[in-house]
Amino acid sequence: MPKKLPPELKTDVARAARRGDPTIAAGSGPTTTKRPPPLLWLGALAGFYKPDAEALRLLDPVSKFLYAARSVILVISAQAAAIAGLLAARNHRFNTVAFVLILVGFVVVHMISNLSNDYFGWRRGHDTSDSPRMRYTVHPLASGVLETRTLLAGLGILAMLGLGITAFFAITRGWAAVGLAAAGMALLLLYDAVPKPLKSIGLGEIASFLVWGPLMVGGGYAMIAGQFSRTAFFASVPYGLGVMSILVGKHIDQLAFDSAHGNRTLPVVLGERGARVLNRGVVVLMYAVTAALIGTGQLTPFTGLVAVSLPRALHAVSIMGQKRPAGPPAGYVGWPLWYHRACLLHNRLFGWLYILGLAVGALAPGVKL
Repeated sequence: MPKKLPPELKTDVARAARRGDPTIAAGSGPTTTKRPPPLLWLGALAGFYKPDAEALRLLDPVSKFLYAARSVILVISAQAAAIAGLLAARNHRFNTVAFVLILVGFVVVHMISNLSNDYFGWRRGHDTSDSPRMRYTVHPLASGVLETRTLLAGLGILAMLGLGITAFFAITRGWAAVGLAAAGMALLLLYDAVPKPLKSIGLGEIASFLVWGPLMVGGGYAMIAGQFSRTAFFASVPYGLGVMSILVGKHIDQLAFDSAHGNRTLPVVLGERGARVLNRGVVVLMYAVTAALIGTGQLTPFTGLVAVSLPRALHAVSIMGQKRPAGPPAGYVGWPLWYHRACLLHNRLFGWLYILGLAVGALAPGVKL
């Protein structure tokens, strides 16, 4: 007899059916439909947040792992790789193999970061039932969706893939590749894996700027082009600031919990009002720096396409200018994250427009103000 589904899972099943998702069928669990699973994988990458834990258990192993790795946020690493590649293309130094490996490597490292954060948070007892982390999306270990050994095995596979990519660049680009990889690994471990992690002393947000800005974009350019570029490091700043705004927003949302548990993130250090003021300034600075780079000829005028994302930027600034509501609006997904979501949606659009502007600029590199 088919297993009776809880009401919330019935809702997920109905939505899945409307989307044409092949893995869930009402009352029967996984189906044997011939429709390919990548549509589900795309949902894990493009949707905002998860299905509930019961629905997640019905998905195929790849979808489970993608949701566990919080794949919706991996787009920021893919965008950083695209920015580095387009800057190299503009300077006629684009290498296809190197770009593909940088793209894969950035996403792999980001997945390692997400999974290891959950692992260490779970081991240290930070991810308790009342923590924001347990409420806005499924925790792979706490929910039982993944066993610890499965998560560790996945981390091991990702680590081997990352080491292989690092070895390639060490051979083709020399010690610079080793230095960049070591810096990235150090920031990854220092963020959450060491006894006194960066995110507990108000430096995690700064680390996110350094990683997704100068390290990924500037360093990624060097690996693709075979040389460092001052322009690439300058061009990394607006995007790095956008990623920083996402993390600051998330930590404002978690401020009460972090403060009560001695986790001194930057918003805990600054206080909620100070952190919201800071984050509004960070969003404004993204556009100011972009304009300055266009004005000084570091970027082509086409990069001004980011102005299309100004309405979403103004919305994020407006959201951060107000107190968070006591509860989620009807139909809201991802609560208790509020400021985080506004910043994430803004940065996603900003990133794609920045990439589009760089792509057009790569086709017409001589155009300047």
